[in-house]
Amino acid sequence: MKSFKFKKIDAFTSGLSSGNPAGVIELSNINEINENEMQKIAFELKDFVSEVAFICPSKEKNIDFNFRYFSSEREVPFCGHATIATAYDLIKEHTKLQLKDSINIRTQKGISKIINKLKEENLVYIETPNPIFIETNIDKNIIAKALNIDIQDIALNPIEIVNVGQNILLVELFKKETCLNCNPDYITLKKFALENKLEVINIYTFDTVFQENNLRTRVFAPAFGYLEDPATGSANAALAYYLIKHKKWQTNKLIIEQNNSSFNPNIIILKNIENNVQVGGMAITKIKGEYNCYNYL
Repeated sequence: MKSFKFKKIDAFTSGLSSGNPAGVIELSNINEINENEMQKIAFELKDFVSEVAFICPSKEKNIDFNFRYFSSEREVPFCGHATIATAYDLIKEHTKLQLKDSINIRTQKGISKIINKLKEENLVYIETPNPIFIETNIDKNIIAKALNIDIQDIALNPIEIVNVGQNILLVELFKKETCLNCNPDYITLKKFALENKLEVINIYTFDTVFQENNLRTRVFAPAFGYLEDPATGSANAALAYYLIKHKKWQTNKLIIEQNNSSFNPNIIILKNIENNVQVGGMAITKIKGEYNCYNYL
């Protein structure tokens, strides 16, 4: 049997909203566990957390930590909410990290910077991977059917895929009611995603519940083994890059309300720093202890 330090941390919440749960396994070195074993742990935690981040100190110059992420079904190259959750907890719990303006992490998508704004804003920000824009000709009738909505609810602008770690389909809706009430079938949506080489579908609208917020989003991730992500870093970063590209976001800050709750959304903060998107959030640690592995390590 082996034991690892384990935490369940909810990202993008102060405790009032649901947040998005991430598991965190702390390793002393990356050779303690292989990727098959990481996948088994993530599968065991299915329905408990969305993804599991496996982290360890880096021996690489100017890199503080190595991160790998797994959902219950597959490795995730980059996971925004798990990064926010882990980074917020790391900086809050370690005095040496509190003194640093930023830390660098290596993921499967390269090096990302974590900006420490705990003192000023009680937030950490992550620099997301550079976007890749992918043209698509998926018929809106097919998209509407997969999402279980009326095609007339989908806005007229072009549908586009943006990759910031995963292929993310962005679908604008006219009204917040359509976004809030969207109730797709998991099997249908997963089939649609796999057929079109998508990992994530982000539906969004500028029609928000709260006037101080800029957009309402809901994010579905059936390719990773679950239907909905209630608070998301990468999918909202993809949306931000899309808005920058099409000149629909020209301020420095964007506030997104996310989930299917009318009055208690999770809040994601985005900053535009010279056309580079930073995703900000806070987190709360719900469980802290050890994860005991018996039959496969």
